[in-house]
Amino acid sequence: MFNPEEMPIFPSISLKPEVTEYLKSIFLNKEVLAVVGQQEAEHRFQKLLTCLSHPPSYTCVRASTHLAPLEEIRHKLQEELKKQMGSSSAEEAPIQILPHPRIADVLLLPVEGPRPVKQLGSEVLVGAQCGSAVLRGAHVFAPGIIASPKHMKVGDKVSVFSDLEGRCTRGATSFQGNKVFVGNGVAEMDRSSIFCTDEPTRGVGVRMVEPLYRSPSFDGVLPDLAFLQNLPSVVVGHVLGPQPGERILDMCAAPGGKTCHIAALMGDQGAVVALDRIRNKIDHIFQNAQMLHLQSIKAYCFNSTQAVSSEPAQESEGPPFPPESFDRVLLDAPCSGLGQRPNMASTWSLKEICSYPPLQRKLFQAAVRSLKKGGILVYSTCTVTLAENEEQVAWALNTFPCLTLQPQDPHIGSEGMLGAGLSPEQLRLLQRFSPELSWDPTETSIPLSCRADKDTIGFFIAKFMKN
Repeated sequence: MFNPEEMPIFPSISLKPEVTEYLKSIFLNKEVLAVVGQQEAEHRFQKLLTCLSHPPSYTCVRASTHLAPLEEIRHKLQEELKKQMGSSSAEEAPIQILPHPRIADVLLLPVEGPRPVKQLGSEVLVGAQCGSAVLRGAHVFAPGIIASPKHMKVGDKVSVFSDLEGRCTRGATSFQGNKVFVGNGVAEMDRSSIFCTDEPTRGVGVRMVEPLYRSPSFDGVLPDLAFLQNLPSVVVGHVLGPQPGERILDMCAAPGGKTCHIAALMGDQGAVVALDRIRNKIDHIFQNAQMLHLQSIKAYCFNSTQAVSSEPAQESEGPPFPPESFDRVLLDAPCSGLGQRPNMASTWSLKEICSYPPLQRKLFQAAVRSLKKGGILVYSTCTVTLAENEEQVAWALNTFPCLTLQPQDPHIGSEGMLGAGLSPEQLRLLQRFSPELSWDPTETSIPLSCRADKDTIGFFIAKFMKN
């Protein structure tokens, strides 16, 4: 019988001390303390650090409802996952897949964990990024393996650990540094196949059979109908509210999940222009668009801070664009990413984290210039800092008198955070996804469809109109 009190103790996110103190100063700022008090503010902050290292209690799937009805996609997904898990027996409980009560193209699948999994004597070490993927249902792919037992062969049962600080030497046979257990698996490759080849090894290196968190693997499962995407990222597309026939700019588009969602919401009628600075990321956008059968997306390798030019129009339809070229603009800005979950460790310095606001403001200036009068601009990040979220909103409203904050639909997150000098009315128009306000890994009595809106990654959305 499973006892929540016997769950393994899962650590808080590992951060540099200076970064921890910086975040603490945000969540315990004067305005927050005046409202909730010192004890509650400290409790929320510690809860944030803990929940960031755990995955949400569900997997969010954006269904391609431009290709098939939601219920049809739900049924197909259930059948595919049933095959994957080998649950063909009528005695097996059906896989729970629930439609989101307010968002018409979202399906939710519960995640079981953390589970009481017993560690084995044989250990495989993976990188932090790979470890995070395992916590969300992935198997261990060979490129993510850093160390393995000296004589590991196919079929060996191993415990998988994540290297929190990136200090293990690739090819090592053991590691005693800072690591965290993520589950048990079976080796699909021997050690020599992983480390002793001239060409990079691909494919599954360890198949997880007892993960700390159990959720389905979506590798190759209905790639055109079921797109893995965090819930707040899906909300962004709906808040932008694209309409058929419009011209829309996605300024920092890679890998293209939001770009494709925008095109799908438009019924693939109109033009979605996607920009990103990195060439191979543009290729990824095209691949996603092709997989999802979307023809309205045009992607360009371009620096979005220079997306607008007052020079005479060129013959090319690509960037830079004349001012006021777009009906709607999405600025899903590069950010410190401190809201991502699970994130067991970050090695970033405070200087690196604080380097983003100046870039975000340059992008914001280009976004406002590119937007038509009466157009909509949505600004979003996947971080929890004030400087990249509410403070940017305050700066934008002071810098661009033409901008006004707009209500968001759906609004399923919390209001904006105190501390940036915004009015209560302005804060209510913002949408901050704050998992620390409700996160509890042992709480299973609340229905999934209710807790899903709160147990998310850390995320922020602001919606403006250009008057």
